[in-house]
Amino acid sequence: MGEQAAGPRLLLTGGHGFVGRYLTAALAKTHPDWVIDAPNSPTPDGAGLDIVDADAVAAYVKDAQPDMVVHLAAIAAVATSVQAPRQAWDINLGGTLNLVLAIQEHAPKAHLLFVSSAEVYGASLKSGTPATEQALLQPMNPYAATKASADILVRQAAFAGLSATVMRPFNHTGAGQSESFVAPSFAGQIARIEAGLQAPVMSVGSLDEERDFLDVHDVVRAYTLALDARTTLAAGAVFNVASGKPLRIGDLLERLLRQARTRIEVRVDPARLRRASVPIAIGDPAHLQKTLNWRPEIDLDETLASVLDDQRRQLAPRG
Repeated sequence: MGEQAAGPRLLLTGGHGFVGRYLTAALAKTHPDWVIDAPNSPTPDGAGLDIVDADAVAAYVKDAQPDMVVHLAAIAAVATSVQAPRQAWDINLGGTLNLVLAIQEHAPKAHLLFVSSAEVYGASLKSGTPATEQALLQPMNPYAATKASADILVRQAAFAGLSATVMRPFNHTGAGQSESFVAPSFAGQIARIEAGLQAPVMSVGSLDEERDFLDVHDVVRAYTLALDARTTLAAGAVFNVASGKPLRIGDLLERLLRQARTRIEVRVDPARLRRASVPIAIGDPAHLQKTLNWRPEIDLDETLASVLDDQRRQLAPRG
């Protein structure tokens, strides 16, 4: 008997990042026949794929001949983009351009699923109403601007014949997320206070803003559904990945504090207040719900418990 033919090949950039790890694990369960090619980001010895190196990206795509590409690799934190805007532009826009050109030239039949961001809506969110996919892109920080530019690039390539889908996720979290993001930032402080490594005082930024939160598992399920439907979707289809329900940051903190094992005082730190923010950022998930039959399934308290437990595990004695 000959060897069993391998299933579709998926090239996953950013596969070793926060969302990439969850997506890889999810696909391993739901699509065990798919071949997942997730090159590491560059290491000191030169291993891995540098998304900013156009020649390296072209060579990799030419050799891999993927059927699908999921592009997650990015500078993902707003604060990092503010501190290093040139790096954010090089990776978020330049890396996306390198990948799109490589697919067009060397794997023209491949489908690209590009993970954009709800940050691209920016000032359009100031209305306080849930943003649809037709809302204007009005980015208000370097991260949002780089993502909006890459978002436009991918959709233009779709008009030119590239098979592509654009996902615009709103806030999402889970175990393993960096403390650059609000839920693990709060949870990390709680865990350190519980462990006696920090005084029982939390330092926080603005608590009055309202955001649209999801569990990372629900988000990667949306990506998987979009991949499954890739042959039936319109070229350059765009989907918000959102709950459609606002949650005040202070209420998110209260939910975490209810799970804390000790009393904690909360103090607002002016240094943590972010400029050019919007009071309420909510997404309208109707298009995703109707087209791909997607709904959030994981309760936020369960999500926050996983984030806090992960922070506690990181501080636990090893032996």
